[in-house]
Amino acid sequence: MPTTPQTTDELFQALQENDRRPYGRARTVTAEELVEAAERFDEPVPLVHALLELQEAYTYGAEPRKSPVVFARLLTLFDEQPGLFDERLRHLLFWRFKWVANALRSVPEIPLASLRRWLTEMRDRYEKEGLGLQPYYGQAYQLAVHTGEDPTPAYELWAARTRTRLSDCEACETCERGLYHLAAGDDARALDTLEPVLDGEESCQEEPARSVSHALLPLLRTGRTDRARTLHLSGYRACRRNPSMAPEVGRHLEFCALTGNEARGLELLAENRALFDEVDSPLDLLDFLTGVEVLLRRVEALGHGSLPASGFAGRTWTASALRAEVRGRAADLAARFDTRNGTTAHTDRRTARLDRAPLLEELELSLRPRGLDDLAPDGSPAAPATPRTAAPLPESPAELIVRSRALDAEGHPDATACRARLRALVAEPGYTHPDGPDVGTLALLRADLLADEAERAGDKDEFAEAAALFEEAAGLYEDAGEPAWAVLARASAALAGAGVPPGGEPDADAQAAALTGAHATVVRLHERTPGLAPYQEARLLRIRATALGLRLQATGAREHVAPVLAEAERLEEFATRHDLAVQVSGARLLRAGTHALAGDLPAALAETDGLLARLTEHGPAWHLPRTLAMRARLRLGLQDTEGAHADLTEALRRAADWPAGPATSRLHVDMAEVSMHLGRHEEALRHLIRSAELDLRLGSRADAFCAYANAAGLSLDLGRVEECIALLDSLLAEPDVTAGEADDRLVAQLRLTRVRALRAGEDLKAATAECAALAAESAAWEDDPGSHAVIAAEAAVLLGESGEYDRARQAADQALAAHARDPRHEQLSGCLRELARLGAQQRGPDGLADARAYLDDAARVAEEARAAGFAPRGRSLETALAYEHGRVNAYAGAYEEALTALDRALSLLGAPGEEKRHAAEWAECVRLAGAVEGIYLERPLGALARLHEAIAVLTSLGHTEEGGELEALAGRLREDD
Repeated sequence: MPTTPQTTDELFQALQENDRRPYGRARTVTAEELVEAAERFDEPVPLVHALLELQEAYTYGAEPRKSPVVFARLLTLFDEQPGLFDERLRHLLFWRFKWVANALRSVPEIPLASLRRWLTEMRDRYEKEGLGLQPYYGQAYQLAVHTGEDPTPAYELWAARTRTRLSDCEACETCERGLYHLAAGDDARALDTLEPVLDGEESCQEEPARSVSHALLPLLRTGRTDRARTLHLSGYRACRRNPSMAPEVGRHLEFCALTGNEARGLELLAENRALFDEVDSPLDLLDFLTGVEVLLRRVEALGHGSLPASGFAGRTWTASALRAEVRGRAADLAARFDTRNGTTAHTDRRTARLDRAPLLEELELSLRPRGLDDLAPDGSPAAPATPRTAAPLPESPAELIVRSRALDAEGHPDATACRARLRALVAEPGYTHPDGPDVGTLALLRADLLADEAERAGDKDEFAEAAALFEEAAGLYEDAGEPAWAVLARASAALAGAGVPPGGEPDADAQAAALTGAHATVVRLHERTPGLAPYQEARLLRIRATALGLRLQATGAREHVAPVLAEAERLEEFATRHDLAVQVSGARLLRAGTHALAGDLPAALAETDGLLARLTEHGPAWHLPRTLAMRARLRLGLQDTEGAHADLTEALRRAADWPAGPATSRLHVDMAEVSMHLGRHEEALRHLIRSAELDLRLGSRADAFCAYANAAGLSLDLGRVEECIALLDSLLAEPDVTAGEADDRLVAQLRLTRVRALRAGEDLKAATAECAALAAESAAWEDDPGSHAVIAAEAAVLLGESGEYDRARQAADQALAAHARDPRHEQLSGCLRELARLGAQQRGPDGLADARAYLDDAARVAEEARAAGFAPRGRSLETALAYEHGRVNAYAGAYEEALTALDRALSLLGAPGEEKRHAAEWAECVRLAGAVEGIYLERPLGALARLHEAIAVLTSLGHTEEGGELEALAGRLREDD
C-alpha cells in the first residue's frame, strides 16, 4: 500500500482498489494493512468493511487458519453493535459462516468436536435470525463426506430442502450433487448432473473450474475423450497459479499422467511451482500433492526419474527425489486428518488415486505434443532420431576424423553427425589426439570444427558470428600448414561478412556493394591460390557464384542476372569436368533460382525438371528434397498449387532419409503455405508446428517462436481457442522467455496473440489485464513506436469493452501519440471508431459527447492517411467513419444525425458491384439507414422505398443473401405500418 489512508473515503477507495487485485500474498498483505488503518478511525463501519475484505483475502488466498480469527472479530462487532450491519453487511456475515466451516475442516489440528460445535453455532444463529437451515444442512453433509461417514442421510437432508438466499450458489451445489454420484461410482449420472456447470450455464468464483477438474476422469471412463480434452484446456487455465485452487491443479496433473501426457504434466507443474510454498491450507495441499505424486509416480515408472521437476523452494529436484518428498508430506497430512476424524478416509482416497492405471496410452492435449523422451536433462528437446539407417560412426577417433573429412569433401549430410561426435570427444577432459598421416594435427581438427560451427551460425543468419569463426578457423588452418583450407575459410568469412546484419534489413544498395566486394575478395583469393584440390576449387567457385546470386536477390536488378549465370556456368563446367555431382547440382539450382528472380518462371521450372532427372539417375540423393522444394515454389508462382503440394509431399518423404536440418524445417513452412492456398488449414497447422519443433531441436529458437506464433494465429482463426492459449502459455513459460532473454518483440507478438485468444474465449478480464500490461511495457520501445501504437490501441478497445472509460481514453491517447511518430492509420482509425461505438452503445446519450470526440480523432487520422497517400485494405477510412457516425448517433438516440451520416456513407461506398464483400457492406449500411428512418424516425414509407430500391439492385447482381436481409426488415416495416 503506497500510503496509509488518512480519511474513511480514502480507506474505502483503497478497499475498492484492493478488491480488483488477484488473490495472493500481495492482496492479503494490503488487506491486513487496511485493517490496521481502519482501527485508527473512531467509526466502526469502515473496520467492518476492512475485516470482510481481509477474510475474503485469507479465504481465497488459501490461508484457512486465519479466516476464523477475523470472522470472530466480525461476529463480536455484530453482537455488540448489530446496528452497524445494514442488510448487505448482515447478509455477508451470515453467508460467511460457511466459509468458517470450510476453513475449520481444512486444518487437522482443529478437533472434530470443534467442527461440530461450529455447525451447532451456525444452526442456532440461523434459527435466531429466522433464516432457512438449508445452508446448515449443506455444511453438515460436507462434514460427513470429509470424515468418511455414510454421506447419504446427510445428503438427503440437504438436497431435499428448498434453497435460501444464503445457500451456496447453484453452480457450487450442482458440483456437490455431482460429486455425491461420482463417489457412488455412477459416472454417467455424475456427468449429467454436472452438465449445466460444465456448459457454463451456471458459474461463480470457483466454477466451472472445480467441476471441470472432477469431470475429467469420468469423461475418459465414459469414452468422451474430446470433451475431456477441451475441458482440460479451458479448466486448467482457470485455476493455474491460484493458491485457492491448488486441488484443481492437482487433478489436472493427474489427468495428464493418466493420458500419456507426462511431459505436459511436468510443464504444468513448473508453471505452478509456487503452490508448493504458497498453499497454507493443509486440506488443499493434500489434494495438490496427491495429484503431483500421481504424475511423478508415472514419470518414474516410465524410466525418467532423473528428469528435473519443479518442487519445494530451496533445492533442485529430480522427479524421483521430489516424488519421495511429496509422498512423505502427503502421507503425513492424510494421517493427520484421519487421526482427527477417527477414520481412514483420506488415506484411502489418496491410495485410490495413486493406484489408478492410465486410462489412455496417448491423448493429444495441445498443439505442442511432447513426450518424456523429448526432454533432455536440461529441459531442452532431445535430438530426433534419423529414420534412414545411416552407417554407424567409427569407434576410434582416427577413423572418425578420416571419415568426417571424406564425407565433408563429398558434401554428404552425414558429416554433421561425425563432426558432432568429434566436437564431444575433443571437449572431454584428457582427450588424446591420435597420430597418423591421414589424421593431421589437433590444430587442423580444431580448425575443421570451427569451420563447421561457423557454417551452423550462418544457417541461423548469425552472420557476424559466422564471419568471426571462419576467420579464426583460417588462422588455425594456416598454423596447421593447410593454406588451401585457410583460403576457403577466408572466402566463407567474406561472404558471411556481407550478410544481413542483426536488427533490421539493410539498404539494398549497401547490401549490393557489400556482396560485390565479397565476390571480388573471393575472386582474388582464388586467383592467387594455386594447388587447390578440385573439390576445394569447386567450393571457391560456388562461393563466388553465391555472392552474386545474393546480390541479385537483394536488388532484383536485371543487370545483375548475367553475372550470376556466368558464374554458375563456370562452376557447372568445372564440376562436370571433375565429376563433382554435388557442385553440378548446386550450379543448376543457382541457375534455376536466377531465372526465377529474373521473373522467368517457366525457364526456372525447366531447369529444375532437368536437375531432378539428373539427381534421380546420378545423385546426390540428398539434393532431391531441396530441388523438389524449389520446383514447388515455382509451381506455386505459376498457380499450380496441387503440383506444388505434390512436390513438397515427395520432398518431405525424401528428406526423412537424411538428418533433419534447417532445410527440412523450411519444407514444412513451404508446405504450410501451400496447404493454406488449398484451403487445408488443419494440414497447414500441423506443418507449422512440425517446423517449430525442428527449429527448437536445432537451437534456432527465434525461427521456432516465429513458426509457433504463426501456428497460434492460425489455430485462433480456426476457432481452436483453448488450444491456441495452451500453446502460447507453454511458449511463454519457456526458460529464456521467463528470464527475459528472448527477443522482446517476438514475445510481445506471442502475448498479443494470447490477448486475442483470451478475448475470443470470452475471458475479457484476463485479456484486458494482459493487453494493458503489454501496452505499458511497449511504451518504452523508443525504436518502435508503431508497435506500441497498435498494442495501446488494442488495449484501449478492451478497456472500453470492460467499461473502464477513463483508462480507455488514456490508452487511446498513448496510441495516438505513438502513431504520430510512426503512423498506423488503419489500426488507429479502427480503434477510435470502435471506442466511439462502445461508448454510445453502453452509455446511450450520456456517452455521445465522448463518442464524438473519438470520431473527431478518427477524422484527423483519416485526413493524415489521405495526405500520406495511404490506401487501406478494405473500404476507405472516410467511408468507415461516416458509417460509424451513423451507428454512434443511432445508439445515442440522435436519429436525424444518424440518417445523414449513413446517407453520406452510402454515397462514399458507391453502388455495389459483383464483389461480395462490398455488396455486404453496402447492404448493411442500407439496412441500418432503413431501420433508423422507418423505426426510430417513424417514416416507414421513405424507408420502404429505400429498401425496395436496394433489394432490386442486389437481386440484379445476384446478391440474394444480402437482399434477403433487407427484405426481412421491409416485411417488418410493412407489418408495423
